[in-house]
Amino acid sequence: MSSRDLIARANAWLAQDPDAETAAELEAIIARADAGDESAFADLSDRFDTRLTFGTAGLRGELGAGPNRMNRVLVSQAAHGFAQFLLEREVKPSVVIGYDGRVNSDVFARDSAEIFAGLGLRVILFDRAIPTPVVATALRELGLSAAVVVTASHNPPRDNGYKVYLGGKDAGSQIVSPDDTDIEALILHATNLNIADFPRSSVYNTAPESLIDTFVEKTAAISTRPATPVRFVYTALHGVGWELANRCYLAAGLGDAIVVPEQIEPDGAFPTVAFPNPEEPGALDLAYATADRAGVELIIANDPDADRLAVAIRDNGAWRRLTGNEVGSLLGWRAAERSKGTGKPAALAASIVSSPALGAVAADYGIEFSYTLTGFKFVNRVPNLIFGYEEALGYLVDPNKVRDKDGISAAIDFLSMAGELQERGLTIADHLVEFADRFGAFASTQISLRVANLSDIPAISSKFRDSPPAMLGGRAVTAVDDFANGFENFPPTDLIRLTIDGGSRVIVRPSGTEPKLKIYIDAAVTEGSDRSARVADVVAAIESDLRAFIA
Repeated sequence: MSSRDLIARANAWLAQDPDAETAAELEAIIARADAGDESAFADLSDRFDTRLTFGTAGLRGELGAGPNRMNRVLVSQAAHGFAQFLLEREVKPSVVIGYDGRVNSDVFARDSAEIFAGLGLRVILFDRAIPTPVVATALRELGLSAAVVVTASHNPPRDNGYKVYLGGKDAGSQIVSPDDTDIEALILHATNLNIADFPRSSVYNTAPESLIDTFVEKTAAISTRPATPVRFVYTALHGVGWELANRCYLAAGLGDAIVVPEQIEPDGAFPTVAFPNPEEPGALDLAYATADRAGVELIIANDPDADRLAVAIRDNGAWRRLTGNEVGSLLGWRAAERSKGTGKPAALAASIVSSPALGAVAADYGIEFSYTLTGFKFVNRVPNLIFGYEEALGYLVDPNKVRDKDGISAAIDFLSMAGELQERGLTIADHLVEFADRFGAFASTQISLRVANLSDIPAISSKFRDSPPAMLGGRAVTAVDDFANGFENFPPTDLIRLTIDGGSRVIVRPSGTEPKLKIYIDAAVTEGSDRSARVADVVAAIESDLRAFIA
């Protein structure tokens, strides 16, 4: 795009921007570009040469002016396009809207509500920041057409996002293809209009407190109410989880949490963490310190919109954050045990990058098991699902209530388990050994390669496609499966799987939400004694060889 065209596009955007902050930001960049500042032209190119695409994860990106940023213009266009999509499906669509505590989440939610209402949709808006699972539950509870949640989940502090769910035949799940491309086409059509010309209305309903009460009641019902609840520390990581999580803990008979005070209230600046993701190094440091002071050996953490759960335990005198696979395996075991003897159809499911451990549980109990594409929008669509998870800390323990990952209900189930173990004189660490003794020992780790340029990712992936390692961890690589053109029952997807003799494996794929290449390592030891110690050595050896391979 020529410099003149770039500035013209920026000025056209500026003319319809209702946000004083982003308008001032863009005005300053245009002025610098008019004066010949090359860095300003580069900035405009980054903002205007492309736009955030509405995919199966909705929208997600950095706050700022321009179509390649999250802002009121882009969100208004997205709301208009999504409304048109719903109007093509139904005569009188209905939608519930929620938002988290990030910067401008409330503004984006109100813009969406007004545009939806102006186009004739029945709209229900939560009047305060709320966990994502509450909104997803409300969609099913009220039998609505759709739900929108303004959230960037665990992304960096300057990001925000726009996530949508569908009712009807989709039963409250997030969108999948081809709905995403259909919505994107309607959003692009909306860009031909000035957002000031979009019909708007302030005639919409506020979500009743009964929706929150129902969420608490149904979530608390998961609890087995151990006689002596385990003491634990809770952190919301500056997100919106605490108010509802605390109500659920108390209603479930699990006692009061010891909170991390610096992180308990919503704060879109996320002042105590570099990344508000409980998987990131340092994110749980304040929780560890709080637990040390209180003499507590269990930590429960939600991500900022509370759809994910992280768990840390004190093991042999040191803090150990459990992997998503460890938590998912234990919760899946509980689900299988609950299902035993009911005579009802049952299935367990996990994303393809999650550990084989849940498959071992399913085989032991004679339950159907499915791997799905990455993303909970695929996990939660498995028929007869009683439990599903993805290794990135997402768990679904009560699919009759919600069809998305839910970090609050997963915490209730986990804390119930911890209390039951305490009554038996056991710890979570002991229970992991019990799991290994029954189903085999499984260990996992990740290598995440953050890149400055997305074009670097295919170059790294090609090494695995064109000249994969012959040996990993001292064992032969017996198969290399490239899913790019479809494989087994999977549609084409950017994923490579290496199978290693002895039951271990490696999966390579780009992140769906961040500029990263992710390498998932899963080791298995299913025979002999001392499995847990042996599998730790296997996963470490595979990781060492992979790091040398990609260096």
